[in-house]
Amino acid sequence: MCGICGWVDFERDLRGARDTAQAMTDTMACRGPDDEGLWTAPHAAIGHRRLAIIDLAGGRQPMIADTDGRPEAVLTYSGEVYNYQELRAELTARGHRFRTRSDTEVVVRAYVEWGADMAEHLNGMFAFAIWDPRSEELLLVRDRMGIKPLYYYPTPHGVLFGSEPKAILANPLAERVVDADGLRELMAFVKTPEHGVFRGMYEVRPGQIVRVDRGGVHKRRYWQLQSYEHPDDVDLTVKTVRGLLDDIVARQLISDVPLCTLLSGGLDSSAITALAAKDLREQNLGTVRSFAVDFTGYTENFKPDLSRATPDAPYVHELARHVGAEHADIVLDSAALMDPAVRGAVLRARDLPIGIGDMDTSLYLLFKAIRGHSTVALSGESADEVFGGYRWFHDPESVNGGTFPWLVGRNFADHAGMEHLFKDDVQRLLDVPGYKDQSYRQAIAEVPRLPGETGHERRMREISYLHLTRFVQILLDRKDRMSMAVGLEVRVPFCDHRLVEYVFNAPWEMKTYDGREKSLLRGAAADVLPESVAQRVKSPYPTTQDPSYERVLRAEARALIQGGEPPCAGLVDLGKAREAVNQPVGPNSALPSRATLERMLQLDAWLKEYDVQLAL
Repeated sequence: MCGICGWVDFERDLRGARDTAQAMTDTMACRGPDDEGLWTAPHAAIGHRRLAIIDLAGGRQPMIADTDGRPEAVLTYSGEVYNYQELRAELTARGHRFRTRSDTEVVVRAYVEWGADMAEHLNGMFAFAIWDPRSEELLLVRDRMGIKPLYYYPTPHGVLFGSEPKAILANPLAERVVDADGLRELMAFVKTPEHGVFRGMYEVRPGQIVRVDRGGVHKRRYWQLQSYEHPDDVDLTVKTVRGLLDDIVARQLISDVPLCTLLSGGLDSSAITALAAKDLREQNLGTVRSFAVDFTGYTENFKPDLSRATPDAPYVHELARHVGAEHADIVLDSAALMDPAVRGAVLRARDLPIGIGDMDTSLYLLFKAIRGHSTVALSGESADEVFGGYRWFHDPESVNGGTFPWLVGRNFADHAGMEHLFKDDVQRLLDVPGYKDQSYRQAIAEVPRLPGETGHERRMREISYLHLTRFVQILLDRKDRMSMAVGLEVRVPFCDHRLVEYVFNAPWEMKTYDGREKSLLRGAAADVLPESVAQRVKSPYPTTQDPSYERVLRAEARALIQGGEPPCAGLVDLGKAREAVNQPVGPNSALPSRATLERMLQLDAWLKEYDVQLAL
């Protein structure tokens, strides 16, 4: 995995700026606890923090490819390339010689062979930067689905870049300014491609290459979703999905360090765990190890809500028994979820006040506990976006709501924003509803159309595209930040671009052929799952139902707004905030009001800790 950063300046000798470049690199220590490196040249400083996964001894970075002692490329790389063994063989046949067993060296050699076109040869999750000392240009490259993050900040004579905003903000050239457009992005719960929130900061778009040279910044897409006719019937489609999943899981089990799966007892994570167990067993590599999150008293006192009909634990344990997994539950209590140190760590991992309360803190604590046993985990993330699993895919009001379906009605309860607490003039200035509408129209305009496709099939292609390019980015970003904050690599098999492309183009009627959500996945994995798990209705990531959690949350919010002028007072109407705090505690109000208070507290902490300057 790892954390990357760097600085290019065509008018300055950066060999004299090692201290600043080192400070940028140090911010990535959580992403790479095993090693560090910093390489400088007259116009480039390249930093790296390493989490060692493949070839522990030989994969040090920044890595330099040279011929006869002449540097041809300098690479700082984060991620995993799952087809690196095939690429290594191909590059060897083309005359390249390798000194290590790492996929990192394959990536840098692929650049020497194919230049920027090398990105199209890679299957994996990655974000990397390559400095070419021959042409004095920088390439920033991100994987097709945006699993690994990568930000950049153009300067008058070059660029700053990093895996996370904090690396860029460590350089004095980067201003900590957030304008109205940045606030809109924070409030909208829509991850706009390339938007970095901080003024002047951008995120490399999934499937994009950003080239920086003396002429400026140049961008191009090397991959994006395309529409084409799906030639296969249901049986062949199910068989193809299974074949892809078998290959994907087998590739993603490769590791030189302990590996596990994340298990929730739902169809997605259970399929990954079962297929991993099957592959390990067939290779005589032992049993799969799995972990699940739970809360003290959650199962015994569970109450169904709008999102969750059943607790996870019974299904988790049944699946673990079914596949013979070495399983452990990570049980958390409200005291741990409300620990100020944990919540502070979550904010610093995010760099932005976009958290979703205890669903973030519990994920962080889960990953922290797992890291004591494993360095790599396979996740079921993104199956809902690929196969159509969320309830709103199947709700006519949400599908035809004229906006992002996850923002319609009760769908938004778990993720409610806090802009309604803003002062009236701030609300008018931001016009968050207008921003959401503009973002929606921009996304719809991008959808690759299939000639002759009409009606519901056409609309469901649009809905799928919105999820695969917008909603999935929110969740992938969350998973990356919470896992890398503790040095855990999380792999997401359902984001393999081959699977995404194939299922995206299967007709919606085929994706629901059994009258249920995620029909193709259920059919593909049915033989390795217990019937109860295969038939379980979608249940999102859990949130604590302990009433004491909300009581403590309200007490903290009350103390904030009664303690004078908090940093958020420039935006928040404290009278409205008091009304929100004093709403009755209970199941009918808990989710929306809780989410609102969580966001207000986090916004205030962010403004203070990050010394943010608002430019409205």
